[in-house]
Amino acid sequence: MNRSKPTIDDVARMAGVSRATASRVINNAPGASGPLRVRVHEAVARLGYRPNEAARALASGRPRVVDVIAVSCNLPGGWLGSNPYYSRILAGMMPLLEGMGAQLRVHALSHESAAEALDEIAAGVTLGAVLSDITPALAARFHRRCRRVVSLVPTAATVPAMVADNIGGACAAVTQLHRLGRRRIAAIHGPAISTCAADRRIGHLRAIQRLGLADISADAAFTREGGYDAAQRLLEQHPDLDAVFVACDLMAAGVVQALTAGGRRVPEDVSVIGFDDSVAAICTNPPLTTMRLPVEEMAAAAVRLLVSGDISPGHRELFPAELIVRQSTARRSKVGPGIGGS
Repeated sequence: MNRSKPTIDDVARMAGVSRATASRVINNAPGASGPLRVRVHEAVARLGYRPNEAARALASGRPRVVDVIAVSCNLPGGWLGSNPYYSRILAGMMPLLEGMGAQLRVHALSHESAAEALDEIAAGVTLGAVLSDITPALAARFHRRCRRVVSLVPTAATVPAMVADNIGGACAAVTQLHRLGRRRIAAIHGPAISTCAADRRIGHLRAIQRLGLADISADAAFTREGGYDAAQRLLEQHPDLDAVFVACDLMAAGVVQALTAGGRRVPEDVSVIGFDDSVAAICTNPPLTTMRLPVEEMAAAAVRLLVSGDISPGHRELFPAELIVRQSTARRSKVGPGIGGS
């Protein structure tokens, strides 16, 4: 026989309090003594009661909102909608927020105007804020004004964060290219202002030092055009390169395009590994081998931490990067440098 879900009336009866008192305790409102609060919370735990979040929002008169904040790293207009990374964050958050009757509010800020805007946003935060892309200094400033915040990128030590293993992922990507017999491995890094790009740069450098490879690299914006231009520069300076590690899939799509335009075959002449495992990886021709970041899982974990309310300064959860092998990589043949198939 199916049992109905426990109600607030059930909680009140078990705790021996009025329905109004039970409601005040569950909604963390004033008007109930310490012992009464303990009894209500014990009843909630024993019954497995879960309040209707939509009803709570309506009753409080204050909407439950999670703010998502992204600060551009010198990217062109429309950067929020054009980068699939941000859509993956929203995809990870929305199912949880819908189940809670909570709303989502997105803020796309330029780095130049971010400081003042962040102060205004902090004053209006209700359920909490997720920092999807931000510098450590700005993150620390926001955290001083709003403690209900979780970052999805490496940032100031005091700011709670869901952190991807960007260093380990980059190191694994370069190691995979070396394992395939590639020895002239170039790297195209993201903007210096990005902490994710900085960590991927560290991982690349650790790998080439361990493997005894030369540092062949260029910097670019996190865009397809940035990857294309950087690849063209590298080809002019190092025509014998036989592999490229790229700091994000969107850039890697541009790299593949530049290599093809320059007469190189991917993966036969030059193997390419991207980073993120976004939709850009699948849509590139050939589809990209990439390091998958569990962006949706990280975003969902950030929401759960905000809802729990148990957010301690410096809280960290590490998420691994996983190698996803597709058609943009292959073992190098024993023909001359930068030439041949597999």
